[in-house]
This record gives sequence, structure tokens and C-alpha cells, in this order.
Amino acid sequence: MTSSSNSARALDPQEHTARGPDATAGRADLLSGKLPLVVLAAGFLARVIPAWRYFLNPDEALHNLLASHSSLGVTYRAALTNAHPPLLILVLHYWRWLGQSELMLRMPSLLAGTACCWIAYRWLKRMMDPSTALIALVLLAFSPAMIELSYEIRQYTLLLFFMAASLYLSEVAIEKNSIAAMAGFSVSLCGALLSHYSSLLFGFTMGVYLLFRLRPYRERAALCAVWMTGQISAVALAGFFLITHVARLRQSGMPQGIAETWLRKSIFHPGENHVASFVAVQTLRFFTYLFSHGVVGTLALLAFLSGLVILGRKKVRIGRAGPTSRELALLLGLPFLTNCAVGLAGLYPYGGTRHNAVLALFAVGGISVGVAAWTSSRKWIKPLVLMIALSLCNLFPAPPPQIRARNHPKALMRSAVGTLRLSAPVGSVLFADYQSGLLLGYYLCGHGVVQEFPPLQRFLKTDCGPYTVITAQPQEWKFYAEDLPAQLTAAAAQYGLAPGTKVWLFDAGWITDSAPALKCALPGLGCSEPHNFGENILICELNLGGNGGAR
Repeated sequence: MTSSSNSARALDPQEHTARGPDATAGRADLLSGKLPLVVLAAGFLARVIPAWRYFLNPDEALHNLLASHSSLGVTYRAALTNAHPPLLILVLHYWRWLGQSELMLRMPSLLAGTACCWIAYRWLKRMMDPSTALIALVLLAFSPAMIELSYEIRQYTLLLFFMAASLYLSEVAIEKNSIAAMAGFSVSLCGALLSHYSSLLFGFTMGVYLLFRLRPYRERAALCAVWMTGQISAVALAGFFLITHVARLRQSGMPQGIAETWLRKSIFHPGENHVASFVAVQTLRFFTYLFSHGVVGTLALLAFLSGLVILGRKKVRIGRAGPTSRELALLLGLPFLTNCAVGLAGLYPYGGTRHNAVLALFAVGGISVGVAAWTSSRKWIKPLVLMIALSLCNLFPAPPPQIRARNHPKALMRSAVGTLRLSAPVGSVLFADYQSGLLLGYYLCGHGVVQEFPPLQRFLKTDCGPYTVITAQPQEWKFYAEDLPAQLTAAAAQYGLAPGTKVWLFDAGWITDSAPALKCALPGLGCSEPHNFGENILICELNLGGNGGAR
């Protein structure tokens, strides 16, 4: 059987039910029944284990801090200091009443990430055959990037959940001419807009796609009216936050600062990048990010492109009321074109970071079509290749996560905090950069010890039980060896610390790149034997010198 004939059958669910043999019916029952639930349960287990085992990263601790205020109004104000819409912070504000352990705080992301996999499976199963949908479910359940986003306190799985719901409900609405489903689509779209600003790319894609899918408009006048009402509401919601939130962030310089530092590779810089190479490299970087492996990411990109070619070759109607294959190709390909365009314009990153998670559902959809078109006389070959590829991605990620698994167990953080309590006498001064202060507040102090609202001072002094904590402002996200002596001097001058004062440095979080130089500098600051807890947590006692600086 040729690849094209196989893909044509994959795009027509009726063909599968028309075969009639018991073997085919049994296989369809397996693909539609227990096997997807087993995959979903295994995917949830792959998420819940690290969610229970790992300590919070600094971004997670920040989201928890923003949600920890006593009133909803202050929580909303705190959420607007972040670079994302406020929905996750507002959800966490109430969710924290159920518990504040790492696992409980991560549970909304866990549930949303798992539900996203299932709804996306149901969406693709509606439009294609169960086999193609199952491939997508396996990829979503065990993609390293999807697993990581699902066990972190972040906006992305909430975004993906609402995206999957929007995709599914839009198809139900059109196939059944359901006003209720179209209203649900509009609510889900607004939920995505309230979760992450990359949803603007999704909203544009769905707007273009549904303009094609809803034709002829006169035959669906009521449905089109509900859709237009939802579109107007979504545009108004997006406009409100662009004016009241994004504009203020741009005035503060936050987006520009991020674009010029750790997201610089994902923004096009005229004179430094060539358009064609930027598009090719960043597209490959995204697929590498999605699967955490260069070789597998490259193969996934080839499968995705093959899937788009297969869908675009013929204008075949998928099912009785589904989209044409070319409309589906438009839906899967347009988000990449849109994200690439805004990346070239310098408006939003395009490349291998979590900020492009908005592309994940479309990427997996296209990959699944490409993989489903691959035929072999041995039925077990395709599942085996998928299993080997996903095992390779998860067991040997390249590049590795920012905090490697061996350095991430929460037992290391508990040991570090226990050592600090035993070693630092009552009344000691603890000194931390911003990311370390976020973790110190959650694990030692039980409350925030960093600055949230402007105007910001260079250092903030806060009580932490029997200790005093001095933390740097948000711009001092982490300490570097060449800057630490001057920062100690400035903190001592700001708060009148006497020469000879013992200061305990607490350094934790994403410190791997700066740690070697910092450790080499510590003996000159009075610390000859730092306490290390893996590669991402360090505690060290420093001495302030005679001029208020470090000795």
C-alpha cells in the first residue's frame, strides 16, 4: 500500500467502519476504548511523579507568591506585575486553600495538562481515524516538554487546555450546528486569552480557519451570529489587557529586557540574522524543544511537513461534516506562519522555548498525520519506533532541563534548609539574589521576602523567623562572582551592617552557568567551605570587611 493511499484512508473515518471484518472491528474497539485510557493514565503518572518529587523552581515560587495575598484585589494587582495575563494567579489564589505543598500547588497544571491530552485526542479522532488520534495522544502524553509544562506552576497547560477545548467545541458546533457548543468555544477562547498572551496567535488562527469552516454563512446564520459575538468579546478582552497590562509592561522595559537576554535567539535581529536561516533554524529548534532531542526533533519536523503535504495534496472532505483536508492543513500550518511572522517583526519569540508551547497541538496533529501515513508489513514496527524515540527523549534529553533531575529532588532543598537552621545562629543575616529569595520565602520563611510592587529599592530587608533576610531587586535575578562584593557592600551600606557581621549567602535556583565562577570567588569573601546540595543549591557564611564590604 502506498503512503498516499494510506493517508487518504486515514482522513476518512467512514472507510474504517465500512470494512466489516471482525479483526478490523476489534482493532477499532481497542483504539477507541481501553488503550487510549491506558496511555492517558500513564501520561498522568509521568507528570505526577516529578510534581511530587521536585522542589519548586524560582518561577513557580514567584507564581505562588503572587497568589498568596489575602484579598482578591491585591492578588490581581500582584498578577499584573508578571508578564502574563492573571488567570493562573487568580486560580491559585483560591486553590491554595486546599493546601500549599509542591504537589497541591502544581495540581491545576497537572489536571489541565492531562485533560488537554484527552480533549486533543477527542478532537483529532473526530476529524481523522482512531489510529492517527492515538498517535497524537501518545506524543502529547510523553513529549518531554509537555510533561515538564504539566508539572510546573505555569500558564502553559492552562493555555493548552483551553486551546484543545476550543478546537474540539468548534468542530462539534459546526458538525451539529450547535449554538451551545459555539458559545463554549467562545468561552474557551477567552480562557486561553486570559492564560497567556501567545493565545493571540491561536485566536488569529481560529478566526481565519472558522471563516472557511462556517461557509456558507447563510445556512448557519444563528451559529455565525454566536461566533461573531464571541469574536467581538475576545477582541475586546484582548484589547483591554493590551492597553491596561501589556502597555505598562512595555513602559517598564520588561519585554525588551527579556528579548535582549535569554530569549534573544528567538527574536529576529536585522543585520545579524538572515530571514531564511532564521525561519529554518527556529522551526527546527521548536521541534527539538518539543521532544528534547535533536535527532528526534528533526524526524518530527520531517513528519510534520509530510503531514501538511499529505493534507494539502487533495481537497478531500473529512467525514460528512468535517473540514476538507486543505482546511485542516491551513489550521495546522497557519500558527507556525503567524508565529514566524511576529518573530521576524520582533514582537514575539519564535524558537525552542516554552513560550512557543502554543504551537504544540498543531505540531503534534501534523506529525500524527505524517506518522500514520507510514506503512509497514510488520504492524509492530511503528509502535516500537515511537516507544524507542520517546524513551530516548525522556531518558537522555538534549539539551537537558535547566535543573537536572539528580539536582532537583525536594529532599535536597529540605536538607539545605535544615542545615541553614542548624548552622546559622539566631539573629543571623541571610543574603539572597531575587530567585533565591523566592525559594527562601517558600521553604524557610513561610512568606514572601522579595519585592513585588514598585517603587523598588535595590535591597529589601525582611524578618524571617529568628533571622533577617536581605534580598536583591528583581533585576538582580541571580548573583555573579564579579558583582557579589559590590552587592554586599551596597547592602551593608543601605542597612548599616557593621564590619565583621556574619552574612549567610543562600544561592538556589537556575545557577548552573554562574556557579563555577561564584564558587571560585567565595574563599576571597570569607567562605572556604561552602555547603553544596547538588549543583543548584549553595549555602555559605561570609564576613563583611572593615569598609562594609566583603573581606
